[in-house]
Amino acid sequence: MWITQRAGSRPAVVVLEPDSLGDESCMTAAQVSARDSLLRNAIAQFTAKAPNTWVYLDAGNPGWISASTMAQHLAAAGLSGAHGFSLNVSNFYTTAQNTAYGNAVNASLQSANGFTKPYVIDTSRNGNGSDGTWCNPAGRKIGTPTQLGGGAEMLLWVKTPGESDGNCGTGSGSTAGQFLPEVAYKMVYGY
Repeated sequence: MWITQRAGSRPAVVVLEPDSLGDESCMTAAQVSARDSLLRNAIAQFTAKAPNTWVYLDAGNPGWISASTMAQHLAAAGLSGAHGFSLNVSNFYTTAQNTAYGNAVNASLQSANGFTKPYVIDTSRNGNGSDGTWCNPAGRKIGTPTQLGGGAEMLLWVKTPGESDGNCGTGSGSTAGQFLPEVAYKMVYGY
């Protein structure tokens, strides 16, 4: 893994595989098992080769699946070996909604597995919350800048504001990952 080589012994934060645990309905049991094995291996590689890296296994967002189901997915994917879990990557749910969800995930983890983990929240695009649309919705706004605390261990800007989710909504005609200056501008002002 090139990222473990790049991080080495330096401190780093890694959000591992956004969206990987959010939905298993399209996967066979063998595919779920293989995915979980790959995630556990990635966590083990960071632990062995980049020991000062805080790995956060992605846990989706409050609108995706229940906290108890997400806790099961996280435990199966090796969360016990990671520093924590991440929420809201590339989404729009408010910090308060994510904090409530993160606390509920931790309550389920404690109940079923006997441990809890710190979590981080992507606040890069959650300033106006979610309107239920995930792909370049209009009227969204940047959220709280990166900081320690804020209801989570850290609030982070994981997704670059203005980076398109794909050919949809305010990103019509773009490709996923393409930076759109006009969308970034609109996110600053919330329209």
